[in-house]
Amino acid sequence: MSDGTEKVVCVTGASGYIASWLVKLLLQRGYNVKATVRDPNDPKKTEHLLALDGAKERLSLFKADLQEEGSFDSAIDGCEGVFHTASPVLYNFSDPQAELIDPAVMGTLDVLRSCAKVSSVKRVVVTSSMAAVLNSGRTITSDVVIDETWFSDPAILEKSKVWPSQRWYTLSKTLAEEAAWKFAKENGIDMVTMNPGWVIGPLLQPTVNATLKPILNFVNGAERTLDVPAVWVDVRDIANAHILAYENPSANGRYCLVASTTSCYGVMKILRELIPTLYLPENNDDKPLLSIYTVSKEKAESLGLNFIPLEVTLKDTVESLREKNFVSV
Repeated sequence: MSDGTEKVVCVTGASGYIASWLVKLLLQRGYNVKATVRDPNDPKKTEHLLALDGAKERLSLFKADLQEEGSFDSAIDGCEGVFHTASPVLYNFSDPQAELIDPAVMGTLDVLRSCAKVSSVKRVVVTSSMAAVLNSGRTITSDVVIDETWFSDPAILEKSKVWPSQRWYTLSKTLAEEAAWKFAKENGIDMVTMNPGWVIGPLLQPTVNATLKPILNFVNGAERTLDVPAVWVDVRDIANAHILAYENPSANGRYCLVASTTSCYGVMKILRELIPTLYLPENNDDKPLLSIYTVSKEKAESLGLNFIPLEVTLKDTVESLREKNFVSV
């Protein structure tokens, strides 16, 4: 699985932040890409994909929806590899079960059912999240090293009262990955999961996605930020890791993708150094600071992945936001 030339793969949720970069890199490597989007006729979802180098010759768009059973069948038919990135990322919603959990879990199972129908599919790479790793109930301190053996506990998440919007997203990713592993094992699917942290970096799509909004708020002069640990990773590293995991025959299980564990306040300090005119809010949170832990890079680096430094990622993120006229500083 080392040469993409003439090989056909599917990318679900292709208009998204991670998936757009994944499509870009796959095309660069010579793959034929069958990309699913909810509305192929929406230019905001497709123009940036159709403009990619190689798109005219090797990119096909397919309509598919996480909540429509069987809608991924045609896109996956004839593919050797499937990259399942599609999953709702929402922090404002009225019904978390209907808007987050059901699409994440049932959509993932529907994609895997489509894969199980197709004998040509050799490997499935699923985009999970560090959200499905970090919330295990174990005590996290500065000397703890978190790795792929950690699994978030749905029972803990369901009882949690902290940050309800984040809690429901975390639960959706945890339940979706749990369901995916169960189905893959029962149906003999060669599956690998990518578990990225907080995703930042330059954007290809024309809109600001949920994970970039905090950075945009910082750059635009947010007056306050919580000094809590956060696990950061460049979107380009995530896309590259997906391809490396697909192409490497020995790749297996889960991969934590975290370049840096730095508090939000630490990120603000880096941004202030990058942009001297940026207003740096005071850390006026009166709660005790949480310990900064470590996430193991060993397994991800075994794929050949070299993480982009956080400072470079932040600089490129701000420049990208400037280029797309989201900020003027």
